[in-house]
Amino acid sequence: MPVWQRILEDINDPNFVIISAAEDTGGEAVAGPIFDAAKPTYVQVVDENHIISSAFHFVNVPSAAWVDEQGRIVRIDEGTYAKTHEIGEGDQKFQFGTDVYAPAVKDWAAKGAASEYVQPPAAVTDNIRELSADQQRADAAFRLGNLFRYHGRKEKAERYWDMAQSLNPDSINFVRQNLTLSDEGSAGETFRKMVGDYAKQGKDYYRPLDLK
Repeated sequence: MPVWQRILEDINDPNFVIISAAEDTGGEAVAGPIFDAAKPTYVQVVDENHIISSAFHFVNVPSAAWVDEQGRIVRIDEGTYAKTHEIGEGDQKFQFGTDVYAPAVKDWAAKGAASEYVQPPAAVTDNIRELSADQQRADAAFRLGNLFRYHGRKEKAERYWDMAQSLNPDSINFVRQNLTLSDEGSAGETFRKMVGDYAKQGKDYYRPLDLK
């Protein structure tokens, strides 16, 4: 978040708006202190049921969509770490994020539709992942799990969360949400192993960025 705050200040244009959504079933109690500590001046919302991920078909966080002045999506579904990060040690050490995304955002803010990073409508459409029937059922099961958790029905909540992961095993959102409820958290050993396994299998943790 501090990096995005600096990007917002660098752009320094009242017509450029960042909306940051925390996808967290813990709600304001969990996400609020993180926002408060970062002290961002951009818009912050808490999405307990991952409605935004479902609407844009995101499978991991952070992801982003660029929306222009007419409300049209001009870029979508990309990992949005604003700079390269490195965590872990030894065999568990890995890098994530990129140093090219932030300059692209700044270019778009300055040039608008003339930016080379704006994708044509056909490319945007192709980049929106289609949800299968099972994946749609997974979203419904996930929200049912959240509802049962809210009412203190832990066993039922876990049953529906497990169902969601089974129906949509490619949703890293579901995996990491469950990890937030564990002692190690969403970026602990299980998460690092998962990313390492993705790399070994040649799978994309994030869809490759179409940026130079």
